[in-house]
Amino acid sequence: MKITFRLIVSLVLVAALVASVSSYLQVQNERNRLTNELDVRTVILGESLQESIKELLRAKSSTRLKRFVERFGDRDKLFGIAVYDSLGKLLMSNTKFLPDPPDSTTHVSESIIRGESIASYTTVNDKLVHTYSIPILVENKIVGALLLIHDASYIDARLNGIWENNFVRLLIQILLIIITTVLVVRWSITGPIAQIAKWMRGVRIGKTNQAVKLPRGDILKPLEDEVTLLAKSLSIARASAEEEARLRLQSDSLWTAERLKEHVRQEIADRNLIIVSNREPYMHVRQGNNIECVVPAGGLVTALDPILRACGGVWIAHGSGDADRETSDAKGKLLVPPEDPSYTLRRIFLTKEEEEGHYYGFSNEGIWPLCHITHTRPIFRLEDWISYQTVNQKFAKTLLDEIKNETEPLILIQDYHFALLPLLIKSKRPDARVALFWHIPWPNPEVFGICPWKQEILLGLLGADLVGFHIQFHCNNFLETVDRFLESKINWDQFNLEHKGSVTSVRPFPISIAFPNSVHDKTHQLIPKKTQREVVLKKIGFDVETIGVGVDRIDYTKGIVERIRAVERFFEKYPDFVGRFTFVELGAPSRTHIKRYHDLIAELEEIVDKINWRFQAKDWKPIVFLKAHHDHQQINLFYKASDICLVTSLHDGMNLVAKEFVGSRDDEDGILILSQFTGAARELQDALIVNPYSIEEMAEAIHTALVMQPKERTDRMQRMRAVLQERNVYRWAANIINALSRLRLPIAQDLQNPK
Repeated sequence: MKITFRLIVSLVLVAALVASVSSYLQVQNERNRLTNELDVRTVILGESLQESIKELLRAKSSTRLKRFVERFGDRDKLFGIAVYDSLGKLLMSNTKFLPDPPDSTTHVSESIIRGESIASYTTVNDKLVHTYSIPILVENKIVGALLLIHDASYIDARLNGIWENNFVRLLIQILLIIITTVLVVRWSITGPIAQIAKWMRGVRIGKTNQAVKLPRGDILKPLEDEVTLLAKSLSIARASAEEEARLRLQSDSLWTAERLKEHVRQEIADRNLIIVSNREPYMHVRQGNNIECVVPAGGLVTALDPILRACGGVWIAHGSGDADRETSDAKGKLLVPPEDPSYTLRRIFLTKEEEEGHYYGFSNEGIWPLCHITHTRPIFRLEDWISYQTVNQKFAKTLLDEIKNETEPLILIQDYHFALLPLLIKSKRPDARVALFWHIPWPNPEVFGICPWKQEILLGLLGADLVGFHIQFHCNNFLETVDRFLESKINWDQFNLEHKGSVTSVRPFPISIAFPNSVHDKTHQLIPKKTQREVVLKKIGFDVETIGVGVDRIDYTKGIVERIRAVERFFEKYPDFVGRFTFVELGAPSRTHIKRYHDLIAELEEIVDKINWRFQAKDWKPIVFLKAHHDHQQINLFYKASDICLVTSLHDGMNLVAKEFVGSRDDEDGILILSQFTGAARELQDALIVNPYSIEEMAEAIHTALVMQPKERTDRMQRMRAVLQERNVYRWAANIINALSRLRLPIAQDLQNPK
């Protein structure tokens, strides 16, 4: 109320000041206009009468002079006229409209003596009058004077009227200001604040599950954003606490962000956890004149970001956004996430040549197809291998700078982009505890033997204290590959490798997602399911009974072409679903610099167009291909609104899309169709497991999913969510950190004298 009162008083004072100054200026202008007008009218009248009076004075006819004065003295706003002789003596006057005429002797005498007209204003009987004396000349000799007396009181009346009108106008303005201010403040400030307070009270006591809705406008937008984040955090914390309390009663324990944080604190004390990856968790890109912070697509970010949110630490990655440099400090550092800073991101900037050779060349035209059995031939070039080594050395230099003041730092290196990095770090800092997690499959020795620099890569990996894969099968392949190409001692019971005095442990760590307290999982929790579906239908542009969804980077290992062919075959075998079912592919373009990926996008667009042309009816389409980078909120919305999700990778280490879909379905509905060649198929066994190379099998799985009874759908989803709850990303991180922190390092003498 105080702010409203102060605002009203301030506006009223300003309005009064403006009105007063404006009125004063208006009165002055009007006064000048009216007096000038009266002066001009008097001069004209005096000059017109002067000639006639001159003749009458020359003729010395008092009778005629009297008639003339009486006749011309009766005019509008003219109180009267008077005629004087050359000595200033009154000869004739007509002042009947002015009972008490002003004493004009001095005024007239001065006019005769000076020989010029004199005008002045005076007050008679509380009335303003205007007197004007004109000398009368006959043959250049003054023979008398003419005095004109005008009523000037209308000038004061006019000026008073201006003040009165402006005062009334000011009162009306003040009233409107008060009413408008009260309404605006109540509608835009106090009302929304009260609404937020009421909503927050409901969130605090757990009695509301609706999102806060404020009037349009940006006055309270920052407050709304922060309050929404706060409420989201509170909701997640409450859900986690409730779930953990429930499981504690069952003598079980759920891994949560808070439990991981406490576990890491006890396990590694005050040491930092440092993650190294090629892809950064947050990138800054230009959108017109603005800079936006976006989360790149991919399972690695989905899995690792919640860990550093919980534990803190440093994430070192390639800064690939076109606005990354200007949003970082001189060392490429910044705090992330932007809405709730929890850890440090340190960006390394590569040249175009380095990126082309390291990322697009050796990593994704060489190692990627080598490790994925999808019948795409790997390409190895010497210049790409040189760039790969250069970038690994560049990351090693930055990482060593980051840990120069650390004792026994814990370093978790991600994926196939940095196979040489473990050895580069351990050769300089043997006290560092280094783990490398290989996110993609590891092939058998015969396939890996294709790589011209296989021994160098293996030596680089064996610099790590711990090498992790998603599944045991890939661990076995790795051990067999090392046994084939390097002189080493393998302990198959303990799954350890000893090479030149250093020991590397090889373990399976099936990666997962942040469940059940994922930020992304809670994004649309407050939106009713019906509304979610309406948003999705609006996005695809038409209404349909059932929806299937696929979410992928556009990559030849994901089996997208085979998936779309299966949808086509499904409509061929079950035409009753034409017009009733639509498959939506959310495809994020990736690695388009590489010809194989560029050609894949063109191939997908061509196939989708042909199938749509074949089956399309009115506004309905069998397939909607949304080729764009979609954020987690949009993807989560499609997960929740869809009836089935197709994950049909031809070969995949884990595939977190399958787990994200299961994690999003808090309604315990929906069917997952999952490739048997994914790591996720070993955990999510209640999905419909298919061979992605069999179009017929996938088409049948789509039909089975769409006609499945609700109870069976619910039972399957409940069992998969139970698996995901037990094996979430916090447990994955805890297992890796446990394994890494508890490994035996060389004795102190060896650390001081590394070979």
